[in-house]
Amino acid sequence: MAYIVVSALSHTGLLRDRNEDSLVVGPWTLCSTVTESPQTLLFPLGTPLVVAVADGLGGHPAGEVASAMVVRRLSRIGPDLDSEEAVRDALEGCNRAVYAAADDDPDLIMMGTTVAGVVVTEETVFTFNVGDSRVYALDGGEGGEGGEGGEGGEGVEKGEGEGGLRLRELSVDDNPPLAPGQRTTPVVTQTLGGTPDFSPVDPHVSSSALSAGVRHLVCTDGLTDPVPDDDLDRVLREHADGRAAFEMWKAAMDAGGPDNITLAVVRIGE
Repeated sequence: MAYIVVSALSHTGLLRDRNEDSLVVGPWTLCSTVTESPQTLLFPLGTPLVVAVADGLGGHPAGEVASAMVVRRLSRIGPDLDSEEAVRDALEGCNRAVYAAADDDPDLIMMGTTVAGVVVTEETVFTFNVGDSRVYALDGGEGGEGGEGGEGGEGVEKGEGEGGLRLRELSVDDNPPLAPGQRTTPVVTQTLGGTPDFSPVDPHVSSSALSAGVRHLVCTDGLTDPVPDDDLDRVLREHADGRAAFEMWKAAMDAGGPDNITLAVVRIGE
């Protein structure tokens, strides 16, 4: 019987005073909370399962409120997300909900959040994002079947070579073009909420056929800003799910932990 295994964690990092990231894995949400080690959850393959991160906007009020609102809403409607149109409608609804909450409370005006994730169904994986949180896929890059609670066996690193498989970014960053030599930009051109007056969003949504040979990484920029893609690729090839999540978090912390770090590794098993 096929199942979905998700290994996830969320951490404040080294420089922030609080965690404004939030996480949803099916019915389970984690909001403004720190996990000391990866949590591994298993679900039967069938009903659509949403796995997503939301990163409250720094420098704006109540980023943690906006990110928590979005993941809780996605958790409630996740089982109904069975098409690209349904996912797009859900994100537009999240955007309206963030603005509506700000309209009701002056302290929440300008709050906003990014969001990125996957919805896994029996035959399809839907990928989505608004902002600069990211979704990656690694073809044939399983590090092994273990990995609960940050542990698990290590697999054989797969060589790249000609035609080799690598980590692929499936999301689309909502950032202006980078200057020469620049890896990241602090400007985000599209978010859920985040402006004084309502602004519609154009979510990035795509789909691909479900494959047991693909692992997905869903994460906030607290991971991808300090850790290069090549390092994420290597860790996912060398380690099983939970251990890979731990090692990626550790790499971000070793690089200074400049922001909140939230990530989830998603795999189909049998």
